[in-house]
Amino acid sequence: MFDLERWQEIFDTIRKNKLRTFLTGLSVASGIFILVVLLGFGNGMQNGIKREFEQDATTSLWVWTGVTSKEYKGLNPGRRIQLTNENFDSSGKLFSETIEYQSPRLFVRDVTVNYGKEALVYSIQGVSDQFQFIENTRIIEGRFINYQDYASTAKIAVIGRKIRTDVFNKVETPIGEFIEISGIPFKIVGVFKEYEDREEERIYIPITTAQKVFNGGDRLNTLSYTLPPKENFDQAVAEATMFKEGLKKHLQQVHTVAPDDTSAVEVWSALEEAKRYYSLTGNIKLFFWFVGVCTIIAGVVGVSNIMLIVVKERTREIGIRKALGAKPWSIVGMILHESIFVTAISGFGGLILSMLLLEVVGPNVEIDYVVNPSVNLKVAVATVLVLILAGTIAGFFPAWRAARIKVIEALRDE
Repeated sequence: MFDLERWQEIFDTIRKNKLRTFLTGLSVASGIFILVVLLGFGNGMQNGIKREFEQDATTSLWVWTGVTSKEYKGLNPGRRIQLTNENFDSSGKLFSETIEYQSPRLFVRDVTVNYGKEALVYSIQGVSDQFQFIENTRIIEGRFINYQDYASTAKIAVIGRKIRTDVFNKVETPIGEFIEISGIPFKIVGVFKEYEDREEERIYIPITTAQKVFNGGDRLNTLSYTLPPKENFDQAVAEATMFKEGLKKHLQQVHTVAPDDTSAVEVWSALEEAKRYYSLTGNIKLFFWFVGVCTIIAGVVGVSNIMLIVVKERTREIGIRKALGAKPWSIVGMILHESIFVTAISGFGGLILSMLLLEVVGPNVEIDYVVNPSVNLKVAVATVLVLILAGTIAGFFPAWRAARIKVIEALRDE
């Protein structure tokens, strides 16, 4: 049953101690506000990192080479290591049971690209038909390179969406149009979409065509692979690490590179990087929790202090209530009502403000590795409920002290 007189007493007490109550409530509200905002940005960091890794297949691995930094088996340092078709073929056979998709890649340089009389400045890459699944490329028009294109060294091209928008905005579709690469016509068969605009400024052609037509020989710039997905993340990371170490060891042996040479052969694993970043964001979120909880504790201590002051100022009133027959638990309830009121109003106030801020500002945040900072409403509400429980406990001790005041001492209080 709603006790209007009881709540009127609470409001009267708050008005008498309005400055102290305001500051205490502000401390509690700021604690919840800071905690929710920090947790929101922690989730935003996880969203950003997840999006970064979604640009390529989650289980992708990439191989590239550099220059040897150590003498090995009579060979001097400073040798440039060149990947070849043989490296790609031998690695594919050696790890055939482990690999899901694989593709070599060759960057076609020192060529001119034209569409009619318009000169185009975009990167051209020779890839295989499986590269689409490794790069996580989404086809929005036409198709990607297929095996027949790869096997027959077809003169076809797949362009990025940005190229389609910038160059082919006057035609209904670029599919079937021709671009000239160093004077050789290539038919456009597809348009792809990526997560970033810069990755949509690419033109893909079959790698066999790139090597044959543009004097690529058997040279390759990178090797790329994906591994079959696993239900357990740690198991997937472990298998990716084993594959990475085995592949690197194989290529080092083929090219006579010292096992401890870190610059000649590089293998990058998306899963290992993801684990590293997720561990980092997990530690950051723990730090955010620590900061927020410490702020909340400061607010709860403030609630306990103000309740002690309230008890001291109302000692005579408490004595009169007890003289008139008030039970100890009714005195405890009177003080607890005020403690719960302050923490509940402040806590939910801080929650509402923080959720509104994340709702309004979150979708517009454009920071590297931070995307749409938000927080689970259930977690936020549960935090406030825990805060109210903590406020109740904080108010209990002053309330119990009030209940134990002797009537004669309370009536003598000035």
